[in-house]
Amino acid sequence: MADRINRRIVLAARPDGRPKPSDFRLEQVPPPIPADGQVLLEILYLSLDPYMRGRMDDAKSYAPPVALDAVMEGGTVGRVLESRHPAHTPGDLVLSHSGWQEQAVCHGDDLRRLDPAAAPVTTALGVLGMPGFTAYSGLLTIGRPKAGETVVVAAASGPVGATVGQIARIQGARAVGIAGGPEKCALVKDEFGFDAVVDHKAPDFPERLAAACPDGIDVYFENVGGAIWDAVAPLLNTFARIPVCGLIAQYNGIPDRSADRLGRHMWDVLRKSLTVRGFIQREFADQRPAFYEAMAGWLRDGRVKYREDIVNGLENAPEALIGLLEGRNLGKLIVRVAQA
Repeated sequence: MADRINRRIVLAARPDGRPKPSDFRLEQVPPPIPADGQVLLEILYLSLDPYMRGRMDDAKSYAPPVALDAVMEGGTVGRVLESRHPAHTPGDLVLSHSGWQEQAVCHGDDLRRLDPAAAPVTTALGVLGMPGFTAYSGLLTIGRPKAGETVVVAAASGPVGATVGQIARIQGARAVGIAGGPEKCALVKDEFGFDAVVDHKAPDFPERLAAACPDGIDVYFENVGGAIWDAVAPLLNTFARIPVCGLIAQYNGIPDRSADRLGRHMWDVLRKSLTVRGFIQREFADQRPAFYEAMAGWLRDGRVKYREDIVNGLENAPEALIGLLEGRNLGKLIVRVAQA
């Protein structure tokens, strides 16, 4: 243990707009030592997700920000190296929230055991993890899609959006995805099986979206905001439901110079009797057992598919997160920290 070094990435500065590599710092420190009830983990995979941008700001939100000089937070898959908890033994593979580092100490009660024979362990960070559960709980609890309805989702090539569209189709609804660029649009249509996909980078994007939704939109799963919302709003049907999961177009604090949307939006809420509900997936934690069972079955039957974008090396996590916020990833973004 004495000769081991724990590499970790901490928040060095709060971003001003888009994050920069200098906002992060790679450190080498002694490895942590587990106390009674804890385990020492070797981190194998780190999840990168859009919400991390919000944690870098010192602003009031649904969760506290990452402190300066503290390890960047994030979901991880790790291997137990040392255990002082009766439920875990060395070699176990577990899901934890250990952040951007190579080794971590966690309380054994906070870990979820993973079975690599049941599904690749990386899926615990994606389709069988927080992003998949976000799609499942937000769509089914707030969106409540019915057979024959039209469900539209932005960022449809990402882990949340892709899962939303596929669950919508399982419910008998028509799934329309919004994605950026030909490669992402092809992934949404050809691999994830959406009924239609629209490229938001097209100059006539609003017209293309309207053509893809001839009967209007009954459920809009919001991941982006901004100009995409402007194209969606006129197509919303009476009693449409809008789960608001994310607003990635605004995460970097870039001023929105379009016309004020609030007045127009509230008028639509009133005259169309819209349901607009922001949510954080942990609000629906009691649904997780049902989610794990349903999603495992859909994956086994091939009814839900997923794509992973894996980056090698902890040191590459900052640049990978910056790329995620700019839409450079294709599928669920994961950093391979060590070989499984």
